[in-house]
Amino acid sequence: MPAVSAAPLQLLTDPDGPTRTLHLWIRQRETLRPLFLAAWETLSRRFDAAEMDAWAGAMLVLANVNAGPACLIAYWEASTGDTAGEIAPLLGAAQAAAEVCRHAGAPAATSALKALPAARRILGPGAALSRWWRTMDVLAKQAPESIAAAASHMTETLGPGSIAAFESFVAAGLRAAAGDRRKRLAFFSLQDELARRLIARDLGSVTFGDVETELKAFLTALHGAVPLLRSMPVEGGQTPQRRSALAGPLIRLPEVYRGMQGEAARALFRAAAAHAQAHLVLGRARFPIGHLKPLQVALVNLIEDARVEALAMRALPGLRRLWAPYHVAVPTTVTTAPTLLARLARALFDPDYADDDGFVGKGRALFSAARPRLDDHAISREIGMLLGNDLGQMRVQFNAKTYVVEPLYRDDGLGLWDFDADTPPSAETLELFIDAVRPEQQPDEGERHEQDAEDAPAEPGRARPVAPDARGVIIARYPEWDRVDAIERPDWTTVREVAAPAGDAARIEHALDQASALRSRVARLVRGVRIGRTVRLKRQQDGHDLDLDAVLDAGIALRGGEMPDLRVFRSAKALHRDLSALLLVDISESTRDRLASGATVLDVERLAVALLAEAMDQLGDAFGMLAFASDGRNDVRMITIKAFSHAYDRDCRARLAGLASGLSTRLGTALRHAGAVLETANTSRKLLIVLTDGEPSDIDVPDPLDLIEDARRAALGLHGQGIDAYGVVLGRGGVDAATRIFGRGNTMLVHRVEDLPARLSELYFRLARR
Repeated sequence: MPAVSAAPLQLLTDPDGPTRTLHLWIRQRETLRPLFLAAWETLSRRFDAAEMDAWAGAMLVLANVNAGPACLIAYWEASTGDTAGEIAPLLGAAQAAAEVCRHAGAPAATSALKALPAARRILGPGAALSRWWRTMDVLAKQAPESIAAAASHMTETLGPGSIAAFESFVAAGLRAAAGDRRKRLAFFSLQDELARRLIARDLGSVTFGDVETELKAFLTALHGAVPLLRSMPVEGGQTPQRRSALAGPLIRLPEVYRGMQGEAARALFRAAAAHAQAHLVLGRARFPIGHLKPLQVALVNLIEDARVEALAMRALPGLRRLWAPYHVAVPTTVTTAPTLLARLARALFDPDYADDDGFVGKGRALFSAARPRLDDHAISREIGMLLGNDLGQMRVQFNAKTYVVEPLYRDDGLGLWDFDADTPPSAETLELFIDAVRPEQQPDEGERHEQDAEDAPAEPGRARPVAPDARGVIIARYPEWDRVDAIERPDWTTVREVAAPAGDAARIEHALDQASALRSRVARLVRGVRIGRTVRLKRQQDGHDLDLDAVLDAGIALRGGEMPDLRVFRSAKALHRDLSALLLVDISESTRDRLASGATVLDVERLAVALLAEAMDQLGDAFGMLAFASDGRNDVRMITIKAFSHAYDRDCRARLAGLASGLSTRLGTALRHAGAVLETANTSRKLLIVLTDGEPSDIDVPDPLDLIEDARRAALGLHGQGIDAYGVVLGRGGVDAATRIFGRGNTMLVHRVEDLPARLSELYFRLARR
């Protein structure tokens, strides 16, 4: 190997030179010598003797800080993999890795060198790479335990492609962790939501957090009411949402609009928020879904979008300039339902748009004829049904799975519909809402073979129905978080519907009679709830009184030669309770324990649930009750005591009386299923109260921390769905786990189990007032 021997021979005249020293040092390390000689030969073809002498000196720097064999091998691999032809970046890498080693240890330096090729590929070999090394050095000094985690996710972290973005990411992680080692590890291993949100950004992109304040001010100026805005967080591995959504009074906006940057992204946020607010301010009651087909639903959504925008532009003409840039559909010879719907949307928005298609022309004519009734939301359903029939007769192609709402700023349409439990929509209609928010259209699946329901992939964090098996009726499968490997295992747990054994309802009624004092106390709480109380609304079109602030503003506008706001009245509006509550009761083996009174923990739970159910029934609140226990991940049992659509009657009390203790507590799966049940409730406020007497456990999970972490992630998922989840813990045994799962503010400890009936009812009345 002449290239290996030639360079050292040229420098042997300098007995103290780095090359000679390095070769002598390597000669004593048999296992490293072959790898070193291979790297030396490769580099000798690229660099002259002086440069190789400098590289040898850099190698000795690493050796002198006890970087270890793994680190040296990583440096050789990084050196031979760099084809830039310059020695300086390699020398700098060795110096920087040595600094990392001094602060964080040899494994951290090894991890940094292994991440170097990814950083070099994304950032290039110049100044940006030097800044990357400086940032890694900062991380080694302030968070030495996180170097390996950050290095292993370097490709995702550098996704935005900007060194400034990486520096901001590291600074944000150090700031957010506030000295907490576990928080730093979670952040730099991308388990933290903030970390995922930061790396989801495109270079120059604008996030919801960047524009939230200005959006609130913008919408308040438009309609005189402060909006309720929330983002749709990016989950690990998922593509960000590209459509806004309505959830009761909430406007939910994407965390980031992929591909939109700078002012263009800010304008899109404003357009989407203004459109959603128009639905809330100018819309009416939701449409009953009934048995409508997906195409009919899409058309009714489209007409309703056009109707509320027309009303909004009639009051605020400047909104047209905000929405117009997104209406880009043009006439084409391709005749599919999505293209026709996009053209119709533009035709109803833009009076100057010319389109000779008969379907588009009919839609425009019907909408124009209905303009005198623009305030009547019924016209949307009337026109949508007529146009749906026309498209059906045309036999145009429409796939609910691939249809995307256009233009981009419009919401997914889900918030416009009332999903009556007695008339559930078809699976295809549900697909329309699930896929209406996808970022881009996927290839048409019309020619693909249908997958079996058992093999169809589930959306992360959501259930999918499956066929029953011999052990019982399987109603859903859910993912579960693997704490050790930091991944979510899809379809990992199975939920089975177990028929509630009928007990003696008289047993519940007798227990309620025995607690007459407590029952009377709860009855007083019920009477004290002011249902239907009125509030004053300012800046109204008409009313019983003048709004002096609005009158003054109108006078100032007139003096300034501007058009005044004519909403100068005050009115009163009755507020009604818009709340759904679900009680989730743990009936695992530990609830069989007996108290000093002779009653079991489950007996006390029954009384507490019966007392609260009676109060909720008197209030008229929508509520449901579920009990759960588990026997391994493939057998999580759910017992429906009361569904939302059922009355609270003697049969419910009989099912409550028939509950029996047994098995384990796989809480995370139970929380996910409870969230799926609550999602069907047609109220803006959704409340989940969990009764449990211990920390999560199951027969196939030896470490309870695994199930605690999974339950915590499930609770965070509920929060992302707009569901308030609270844990009620009996005794001190499970309070630490419950606090970790639900958060300290969302956990109530009941020291004496006998106090549960009173404490549970008080908790509900306190939460229901929020």
